[in-house]
Amino acid sequence: MPIATVNPANGETLKTYDALGAEEIERRLATADAAFRTYRTTSFAERARLMRRAADLLEEDTQDTARVMTTEMGKPIKQARAEVAKCAKAMRWYADHAEELLADEEALESEARDSGASRVLVRYRPLGPVLAVMPWNFPLWQVIRFAAPALMAGNVGLLKHASNVPQTALYLEDLFHRAGFPEGCFQTLLIGSGEVEGILRDERVRAATLTGSEPAGRAVASVAGDEVKKTVLELGGSDPYVVMPSADLDRAAKTAVTARVQNTGQSCIAAKRFIVHTDVFDAFAERFTAGMKALKVGDPLDEDTDVGPLSSEQGRDGLAELVDEAVESGATVLCGGERSDRPGWYYPPTVLADVTPAMRIHREETFGPVATLYRAAGLDEAVTIANDSPFGLSSNVWTRDEADIDRFVRDLEAGGVYLNGMTASHPAFPFGGVKRSGYGRELSGHGIREFCNITTVWHGA
Repeated sequence: MPIATVNPANGETLKTYDALGAEEIERRLATADAAFRTYRTTSFAERARLMRRAADLLEEDTQDTARVMTTEMGKPIKQARAEVAKCAKAMRWYADHAEELLADEEALESEARDSGASRVLVRYRPLGPVLAVMPWNFPLWQVIRFAAPALMAGNVGLLKHASNVPQTALYLEDLFHRAGFPEGCFQTLLIGSGEVEGILRDERVRAATLTGSEPAGRAVASVAGDEVKKTVLELGGSDPYVVMPSADLDRAAKTAVTARVQNTGQSCIAAKRFIVHTDVFDAFAERFTAGMKALKVGDPLDEDTDVGPLSSEQGRDGLAELVDEAVESGATVLCGGERSDRPGWYYPPTVLADVTPAMRIHREETFGPVATLYRAAGLDEAVTIANDSPFGLSSNVWTRDEADIDRFVRDLEAGGVYLNGMTASHPAFPFGGVKRSGYGRELSGHGIREFCNITTVWHGA
């Protein structure tokens, strides 16, 4: 794939970039290695000062940065501005909390004595240069939720961003440079996917994090495993959205629309499979379908647009194929389901009912504004349908019954259970999945410790 900005609203190529050559890649790896040797010794106060400055600059750049994101991958402009604000919030959160999250942990005196020590503590030390392989769908947020904790922990970052968002990738490097981070603390590598293995195998790179597709995750994990290097993977999701009889149907249906079409449906944590108890199925389906039909599809730079184009022609065509195959196999179209004839890579908000396990759309992630509806006879069947997926990123449950809540929290196979609301990441809470959605956690104290050397310091008696 060429490294280029191609406007998904009209297919126009706006900018192209040459990939880095071997000599420049080597220079950047050496720079990262040298930067880590000194940056790792900086104080939390100094790192926090730099991170807060980066957050300030990011907010000052909101309008231009949001417009670049929208032009590169089609995100509605209002959502692009919200992404900028969310990134600045996370940067300040880690600036405020990193020192306490990584503070030395003193063992109990009795336990230290039992080991023959006068004192034992646990210290969190940075690992070194971390390679981040990031996707296009949240081109700022996906990077910042890695970079903010990694830099605050004393690590340095090497970013291999998606090839269709090069301007955003270069902006991130410039942002940290302007904020005053030492040279080499955060570098963008404009490279193709074929260069990732060589970089990951370099002994100066100590770990990797990837957000993206399952095949990409497998490839990075395989190389990292061969090199015995730590990885964190956040892969696909096909999140269930369960609605039980005690739910507030109006709120559940209204929130369901947002949960499905956030970022034009191109979100790993977007609700995708809507599992509704039979007692309220028809009422929910009517409300939900009406909400999906009412969405405005259009130019993502238009302030009134709810749903923009998909990021690529390949993505639009793949989504359409899933829908077409499901309909041919007996799925019922409640709205949408037909490709747009307008310029650009648009697909209409679509709701399908009567989906069966034999259909590809039942097992594969729908990365776009397409929802599948399932009818569940009771709680047991709702749990079974929800867990009948290779993915386990997050989940949403609407019920006011405490027994229902206890059961769903106990039995849903997911990294998160959101009750009477939609899944949304927040810097204070861990984020990640199970099964083929990956492993490890981002955000919160769990995220910042993923790329730390957890060191036992034992003092003899």
